[in-house]
Amino acid sequence: MKKSFLFTTLLTGAFGLSLTGCAEVDPDVKVARELTQRIVPEVAHRFEFVKLVQPDSLDRFTLRQDGNDIVIEANNAGSMAMGLNYYLKNYCLTTVSWYADDPVEIPDVLPAVDEPVTVDAVVPERFFLNYCTSGYSMPWWQWRDWERFIDWMAMNGVNLPLATTGQEAIWYNVWSKMGMTDEEIRSYFTGPAHLPWHRMCNLDGWQGPLPKSWLDDQTELQRRIVERERELSMRPVLPGFAGHVPAAIKKLYPDAMTTTVSQWGGFPDEYRCTYLSPADSLFAVIQREYLTEQARLYGTDHIYGIDPFNEVDPPTWNPDSLAMISRSIYESVADVDPDAVWLQMAWILYADPIHWTPETAKAYIQGVPQGKMILLDYYCESVEEWKLFDSFYGQPYIWCYLGNFGGNSFLASPLKDVDRRIDDVMANGGKNLIGLGSTLEGLDVNPYMYEYVLDRAWNSPIPGDSAMMAIVDRRVGHVDLTARKAWKLLLDSIMTEPALCGQGPLVNARPSLNGFSWWTTKPNIGYPNAQLVEAWGDMLAVDGSDRYSHVFDCVNLGRQALSNYFMALRDDFTKAYESGDLVKASECASEMKSLLSDITDLLNSNHGTRMSKWIADARSKGLTPEEKDYYDRNARTLISIWGPSQELNDYANRQWAELNATYYAPRWNMFIDRIISSMSDNRRFDADEFFKASREFENSWIEPREFTVETSPAADDKTVARDLYSKWAERIMAHPASGSATSCESLHHW
Repeated sequence: MKKSFLFTTLLTGAFGLSLTGCAEVDPDVKVARELTQRIVPEVAHRFEFVKLVQPDSLDRFTLRQDGNDIVIEANNAGSMAMGLNYYLKNYCLTTVSWYADDPVEIPDVLPAVDEPVTVDAVVPERFFLNYCTSGYSMPWWQWRDWERFIDWMAMNGVNLPLATTGQEAIWYNVWSKMGMTDEEIRSYFTGPAHLPWHRMCNLDGWQGPLPKSWLDDQTELQRRIVERERELSMRPVLPGFAGHVPAAIKKLYPDAMTTTVSQWGGFPDEYRCTYLSPADSLFAVIQREYLTEQARLYGTDHIYGIDPFNEVDPPTWNPDSLAMISRSIYESVADVDPDAVWLQMAWILYADPIHWTPETAKAYIQGVPQGKMILLDYYCESVEEWKLFDSFYGQPYIWCYLGNFGGNSFLASPLKDVDRRIDDVMANGGKNLIGLGSTLEGLDVNPYMYEYVLDRAWNSPIPGDSAMMAIVDRRVGHVDLTARKAWKLLLDSIMTEPALCGQGPLVNARPSLNGFSWWTTKPNIGYPNAQLVEAWGDMLAVDGSDRYSHVFDCVNLGRQALSNYFMALRDDFTKAYESGDLVKASECASEMKSLLSDITDLLNSNHGTRMSKWIADARSKGLTPEEKDYYDRNARTLISIWGPSQELNDYANRQWAELNATYYAPRWNMFIDRIISSMSDNRRFDADEFFKASREFENSWIEPREFTVETSPAADDKTVARDLYSKWAERIMAHPASGSATSCESLHHW
């Protein structure tokens, strides 16, 4: 009898069984089990989760083996998810992508955990996302996409995600309550893909009015997003009112203290935003209405993203006035939510270093009570603002890796330098450093970098060099010395510079004879292209791996290597034109066109480098044919002309098969044909006429239409990459501009 009672007591303590025999599963355990079922359903039964009672507030997980089961003990659901991913990454060599369409590949036999492993978070906050990401990557996502992405964030330890979806529905209700009409409100909003810049007070009305059906769709989606994020131990960062108001507010409140913000992105005056002074009593009224309505729809975790002057000027640069502005904004939030904390991008300091001096920055930052503002040091792989602004004058801050602008397809991930910088901030950043994070503008590029940065927020027992090689092993699925050689070359010599604002291969740029035509497509590389070709060949030579991540890498390196060579061919073409050598120019023209076609073939071989999902998802949001075309046009606009002027043209350039086949390649072919024609007719090339023609082509491309991609016979992506390597590698190596770092004898042949 005593033995039976003791057994029942042990079961009750260990597994949460009630004395009546009914299981009371801990909510965190339940959520972790559900995530595991979504990610690895075939082996989900092999994982056991146990709630760990923490004596302190740090997140922690422990892995151990219990018979055939892997036991993950952790303090909450998020730490359990992190523990699961730690096991998958380091024992199974499995990469879980942030995309729902990418497979999760695991070994047939789960490896044992020979010795228990305990890992603690070394910083309490792990931030993720950028306002821009919801435009460059996420505007058309369905719940399926969000569900995988939220799982990915949890599995990488994120507990402070930016959550900006669905805020237009709140504003619609607030502005309606204040007396504005349906047309005034929806015309104030931009098209969906451009909403991030509307939210940041950069532009109004571009490609509006926003359909009412969009508001309803996004409201339900945001409810599901924040509910799942909270289940996984995250605190979603919801927006607060920063001062951006419709111009129509002056009809209702003629005495309101408003100003028109400075011009942004080359947009005409009709799209400029209106800003309400925080000193106006109406500001606090709107703040209360907005936060109250937001809490009703989405709840609150008391952290609010508020960025009043992103890339636009405040009404004044007087330090005392800036302190008044920040103090008034905070007080308007605290009056509604006394527990409120303001999350502020420090990007403003980077974007305008002339006006944001230590004096003005200190006044603005210290206008908020100490501990009530968190600064995101936004672009730390390039400029660490904490070093320039005295660790943000004692306010808490988060060190962030940006890594990508606009979703640009470009190899730029300086892992070793980022690792060194994180060591430095951890040692010297001060006690007010509270976290690590990422502020990427687009999700499409170099995903392993974000996993690595977020891993650094935990005291993993795996040392730095081993952790870097573990990335390689995961992407291949096993230890392969050839793959490690390729990646060592990439990390040591090729991917050493940070991503730049306005970057992309020359293939994606509006054609020109010299340099690049506009700041949004900087194609310059800081390494010999021959080195990249060498790494590409080694990657393709890896045997015994059909892992999706490895095959994608084979396509990704080839995409960049071929695009780099296109720049060398263009320069040869220009020399032939300038010397009047029509025969040589025609040879270069033929080779350039062939290369453009082959890049399309390579991109079309992998679902991760296609445009079809972007357009199909956009059209799926429409309830009528007219709405489908509206979303299609908005989706095309963002990744091409961006806006009505030249200023941001091609800023969101990316290498997708259909985009290359129907936009970039035809634009280059039009340019090449005009050059050859002018040489044949013995006349100068008319650059002004081509600019006009290219603008007409670009503006017509955004109109919805069926697109087809003519490619070579279908084959798996690694085969296509190998065929193109065999075709182009020797030519690239032999070209003087490749800066050959290896002999042609080292080229791979199949």
